[in-house]
Amino acid sequence: MTEERVERRLAAILCADVAGYSRLMGLDEEGTLAALKAHRREVIDPVIAEYQGRVVKTTGDGMLIEFASVVDAVRAAAEAQAQMAVRNANVPDDRRIAFRIGINLGDIIVDDGDIFGDGVNVAARLEALAEPGSICVSGAVHEQLGDRLELSYTDLGEHSVKNIARPIHVFRVGALHLAEAAAAPAVVPARPSRPSIAVLPFANLSGDPEQDYFADGMIEDIITGLSHIKWLSVIARNSSLVYKGKAVDLKQVGRELDVRYLLEGSVRRVGNRVRITAQLIQAETGSHLWAERYDRDLTDIFALQDEITLAVVAAIEPNVRAAEIERVRHTRPDNLDAYDLILRALPFAPPNAAPGETDAAISLLERALELEPRIANAHALLARCFQARYVGRGQHDEDRNAAILHANRALELGIDDASALASAGFVVYLLEHDTERACAAFERALALNPSSMMALTFSALTLAFQAETDRAIERAELAIKLSPFDAMLFGPYTALAAAHIIAGRPEEGAAAARHAIQLSPRFSLSHVWLTIALVEMNDLAAAKAAGQKLLEVEPEFTISGFAKLAPSDGRSLVISRLSKAGLPA
Repeated sequence: MTEERVERRLAAILCADVAGYSRLMGLDEEGTLAALKAHRREVIDPVIAEYQGRVVKTTGDGMLIEFASVVDAVRAAAEAQAQMAVRNANVPDDRRIAFRIGINLGDIIVDDGDIFGDGVNVAARLEALAEPGSICVSGAVHEQLGDRLELSYTDLGEHSVKNIARPIHVFRVGALHLAEAAAAPAVVPARPSRPSIAVLPFANLSGDPEQDYFADGMIEDIITGLSHIKWLSVIARNSSLVYKGKAVDLKQVGRELDVRYLLEGSVRRVGNRVRITAQLIQAETGSHLWAERYDRDLTDIFALQDEITLAVVAAIEPNVRAAEIERVRHTRPDNLDAYDLILRALPFAPPNAAPGETDAAISLLERALELEPRIANAHALLARCFQARYVGRGQHDEDRNAAILHANRALELGIDDASALASAGFVVYLLEHDTERACAAFERALALNPSSMMALTFSALTLAFQAETDRAIERAELAIKLSPFDAMLFGPYTALAAAHIIAGRPEEGAAAARHAIQLSPRFSLSHVWLTIALVEMNDLAAAKAAGQKLLEVEPEFTISGFAKLAPSDGRSLVISRLSKAGLPA
């Protein structure tokens, strides 16, 4: 009688499970299950197929996958975690589905499609050691990878684990984790005195050295683009380039470069398609602030670099700004410097402010200028505050004069500050109707930072009033495209509404105005344009209802006061349409 032969083979084994799955199911059983299925269908399964993996079995939230190649296994894991970071970027922390992944290279026994043996057990133990969103690999995997992939690795040393006789040498794959390992040193670094960012070399997941040139060129363009954001300090390319191809700890990199934020990512080319991922990380905590994936045809490499650069720079500015505002909220008032005072003023300054809140912003900004009188952006924000107070509170000459004074000071000091130029230019346009100076400021701002949400928005509003509606729509739509999740997105939608209405398309204008109101119900200008659009559509009942909403947002609104902000050739339209809606003269 012949002994049945056992099938054995060497394989790369990947184990994955969802961190905190029981807790997530307890919070929302149906929602968690639906989200998990969607992640598997749209991310995990396609990535496994792309790298020729075989799903051995799934167990609730877990997966066991076999690969013939260690390189393919790690590539698949890195790609999956990068995509999951993108999908989780706007999901609350307590609702995120984050995978832990362990990968081992070992001998396995194959029986009826299933696999067994120490090789599988070690992969399972590695998965248990991984933090949510990260990948842990064995020493055997690390040795086989060598320098084949441009990923960083952190040596976590040897670990003794349950049911494995020998210690396992563990490495964590860098650049893709959402949280640092629990064993990381509990060092509290000194915080940089200014918001600062380093752009790390992007990992080349293609295995094609030619893609290094593309990635390096794009990083250089991103650094140049970020350098035009005056309030953000950007580390020179040569300083961040030293980390290329090295195993790095993100917290350590933040300390070494003295930066608060890091931008990292990857590039992978397949045929004539390229996939670029980018992640913005808070260096002190290792947490993700933003992530995105771009899939494009590689037809014009320079045009593609420009497109991705604009998109990345546009996304980074509002996310870093939001993080900085949150940081300064927890800073003691007696420790605030001029920059911190400006940040603290932002939530109370136009266009975010509710009626009466501008006084708080003015006080903070004046304190900032006492400390540093030449900060262009503080002058520009003060100009906007006084302009808002002039419009909303009886139109007193002292508010108008203060707005113009600070706007002119911002234009004088902010020749290289896109945000200051854009804000000050809009005040000059509204209060002095100096179209030439305002447009010159907008064009200068866009030359400095082509992805500036503020410059695109104010320029679009001004162009709409000048009846250059095609250009206005083009700039408003570009702002929306570049920053689809920006908290200030109601601005370009309002500009879009104005342009469509002035161009004789009130239905499109009403739709854009409604979207702007949904994004920010307190922004009165959106209500103004919705009211005008509804009058143009001869829906007077709806227009009067919209007018009442406007008065709830801005109780002191008058048609004559608003008309003063419009250029002379546009006042008759504004006055007649708002009068029909029954708003106070």
